[in-house]
Amino acid sequence: MDFDQLVTFLEVAKLGSFSRAGQKVFRSQSAVSAQIRQLEQEYGDRLLDRSGKDVTLTPAGRVLFAYAEKLLQMRDESLLAVADQGSTTRGTLVIGANEATCLYVLPDVFAKFCHLYPGVQMSIYRNFSYKIIEKLENGSIDVGIVTLPVKSPSLKSHAIFRDQLMLMVSPQSPLAKHDVVPVSEIVKQPLLLPKMGFSRRLMDKLFRPYAAQLQVRMELASVGMIKSFVAAGLGVSLISASFARDQVLAGRVKLIPIQDQELWRELGLAYRRDRTLTRATTTFISTVRQLAAASK
Repeated sequence: MDFDQLVTFLEVAKLGSFSRAGQKVFRSQSAVSAQIRQLEQEYGDRLLDRSGKDVTLTPAGRVLFAYAEKLLQMRDESLLAVADQGSTTRGTLVIGANEATCLYVLPDVFAKFCHLYPGVQMSIYRNFSYKIIEKLENGSIDVGIVTLPVKSPSLKSHAIFRDQLMLMVSPQSPLAKHDVVPVSEIVKQPLLLPKMGFSRRLMDKLFRPYAAQLQVRMELASVGMIKSFVAAGLGVSLISASFARDQVLAGRVKLIPIQDQELWRELGLAYRRDRTLTRATTTFISTVRQLAAASK
């Protein structure tokens, strides 16, 4: 038995198909069948029932399935543990961040870290902050970059980045000639709102007193779509200033402060306070904090 056979066995069991499992592990269907036969010969029992196109676990297969998952988890943990003993920072680091943060805040940070520590392989889990916090709490990811504050008692956080939310309009908008715009004027324009997230919650609160006047033209799933639609003159929106930096420089949109409002989005590094962190994780945390301090 080897780990490749166990990986293949798990994929066949999860997908219920030799052919789909072969695609997942980059092997032919005949190679997958051969690996399963070798496992069955070694354990002396049938592990999978094949009925037409359906593949299901036998009682013996269900027992092996549980052990196979544990064995592969222990293999991964042992690789990390051994990597931590060396003099060079290496290993795998799983980082959680939302899409906009990945696209507009982190590329330079990741580039610097990869240049300093090429032996660390990074995997990015992309989702909203509350989902990232859930993954941190259950141990699925090593470190998260999330909107502060973090209220989970099991997590520790460090502020690393602060960004002002501003009104974003097209250069042709009637508001574009203003140096500052009150909320009462913003709500007279067609609004483009994000469907979810920190900015949406902030806008809902900001515009609540003007609910009867709101003209919500669209709810959009991504920051990129909102920027493109604002540039096309379909409406106005609020956005973290760093997210629209390239569009501002290109003259496609204009950012305007909101009168009598100080709206900020603060990002922080979050991780489990009760776990021993790998060298790759502690090095990433210290590197990002140093970069954040240097940029202030």
